[in-house]
Amino acid sequence: MELTDFDTLTFDCYGTLIDWESGIFAGLNALIERARTPLSRDQVLEAHARHESSQQKYTPAKRYQELLPIVYKRLAEEWGLSFTHEECVDYGRSVRNWPAFEDAVAALHYLKKHYKLVILSNVDNETFSYSNARLQVEFDAIFTAEDVGSYKPSARNFEYMFEKLSERGIQKEKILHAAESLFHDHKPASEFGLASCWIYRRHSQPGFGATMNPGWQPNVAFRFNSMADFAKAHQEAAAKK
Repeated sequence: MELTDFDTLTFDCYGTLIDWESGIFAGLNALIERARTPLSRDQVLEAHARHESSQQKYTPAKRYQELLPIVYKRLAEEWGLSFTHEECVDYGRSVRNWPAFEDAVAALHYLKKHYKLVILSNVDNETFSYSNARLQVEFDAIFTAEDVGSYKPSARNFEYMFEKLSERGIQKEKILHAAESLFHDHKPASEFGLASCWIYRRHSQPGFGATMNPGWQPNVAFRFNSMADFAKAHQEAAAKK
């Protein structure tokens, strides 16, 4: 299997193209500073992953910017900290400020020359519009949790994407799914027999950070530590053809 075997790249956005762990930690900074016991970055991210995943399970149709305020509330309660409704709402809106990874824009511009680019993201459409502006590329299709009414790793999100892309003549065998999260993306991709590329942003860090433990190691066709490495590998593969 070669990177040049595919004509469509489907991307997770947050954690892969947008630095959501930095965004999460910055958005929770005021709450973290009130903690009676110091909280490490990974402790914060892992607690966030638990509450986010649980809330997505119980309220799958809730828009992401409306779901995050509940996550903020649950975190404050877990840590025994006071909070206001306004703080919760502000945290839900903070996603629009999350930064793109430094290599994301250049890599996407290169890959756009060789593939159709598609987003499959656990976010709402309004919020993604801010992230899309940061990524500075026109995607060929954007599928959000708001569109589907559920959150990855639900099979529904992938089934929706397959159906909509098939209507445009794009078959699963020509799709490569690029993502960081083993839990949200590579596990369901593996279950669907969808080829995937692991953008292992946390390669130098222990644990799973802001994502849940998938429970087992999903199959991945390719692994790179960054989008820059992914683009470089494609350039090298294309040069051999």
